[in-house]
Amino acid sequence: MFDHQVLRREQRLPGPPEVVFPFFADAGNLEAITPDWLGFRIVTPRPIDMRPGALIEYRLRLHGIPVSWLTRIEEWEPSARFVDAQLSGPYKLWHHTHEFEPDGAGGTLMRDTVRYALPLGPLGEIARRLFVARDLEAIFAFRAERVARALT
Repeated sequence: MFDHQVLRREQRLPGPPEVVFPFFADAGNLEAITPDWLGFRIVTPRPIDMRPGALIEYRLRLHGIPVSWLTRIEEWEPSARFVDAQLSGPYKLWHHTHEFEPDGAGGTLMRDTVRYALPLGPLGEIARRLFVARDLEAIFAFRAERVARALT
């Protein structure tokens, strides 16, 4: 059994990284690209100064269960990449790398790499197989559609 899972996504976006990145630099846009069924909201007062060490607190509902989630920005390289990691929340491990690079045609290739693990050992693995992996697929599909719409 793996100690963590990896979710990878790629998306081409119109405009170079310098134009695309500011959308992601505004933490408030995360609410707009998260499905309503999660009841996701940012608790940290805004504006949030995005930089290494920045803390962002969220509240959401996972299958009806209220969850608090605290992440820290681990890396911040404007127009190139940033990394957020969970300090407390529903996962045993959540490490999300966002990368932005020119696609050679005037646009941006955005890559998301999420390393995650669930708590509770074998029970967490059952939950992952039953609904967590499916939920993450749905969340990232929704996100891709909303990001494309916001940047077009």
